[in-house]
Amino acid sequence: MQAQLAFLHTSPVHVAGFDALVQELAPGLKVHHHVDESLLIAAQQFGATDAAVIRQVEAAMCVASTNHANAIVGMVVCTCSSIGGIAERMNGHSGLQTARIDRAMADRAVALGPRILLVAALESTLDPTTELLMESARAAGKTIEISTLLPEQAWGHFLQGDRQSYLQAISDAVRSALQDKTADIDVVVLAQASMAAAAVELSDLGIEVLSSPRLGVARAISALTHA
Repeated sequence: MQAQLAFLHTSPVHVAGFDALVQELAPGLKVHHHVDESLLIAAQQFGATDAAVIRQVEAAMCVASTNHANAIVGMVVCTCSSIGGIAERMNGHSGLQTARIDRAMADRAVALGPRILLVAALESTLDPTTELLMESARAAGKTIEISTLLPEQAWGHFLQGDRQSYLQAISDAVRSALQDKTADIDVVVLAQASMAAAAVELSDLGIEVLSSPRLGVARAISALTHA
């Protein structure tokens, strides 16, 4: 029986996009999605280091690995950057293979650095992604410099379901930040999976603008097929 790839999302808007991405990169691969919006709300309120939040995420990852019929889940990928670290630390527990969607993006950013502009639409994402980038840098034996950017109003647009305004707010903020900075930036990191389409709009900047979905899904598929 072919192993499935499962995703844990904190918003239902991600389901269709990740489905399409998996079928583009690995046609025919079975995919399962579990959505729990309460996880991000809890992480925003209490932080991703809160014991109750950790237990809640761990439980959701377990549900994602079993909430389907007659299938074997080979890996569960968390697509939320705010809680990705919790999910990743579960790897190997009780035979469960887990990953965070933004690990591959962080590794790529470190390779392109050292000067990284980290962009997040949600403040609770900044610290976990900064920590992730630092982990990747230590693993690569490199020193990096991280500047952060939190576009005003962007998350409000997302919550209202106004995707175009959300992406525009991100793109405008990045362009403005790069114009204002006295030091050059080597790579832009869009911390949240929901920001991915902004990378296309920013493709004329002359530096790479990284988002997590494609890089993360490609790595997950590789790990699943070589397991």
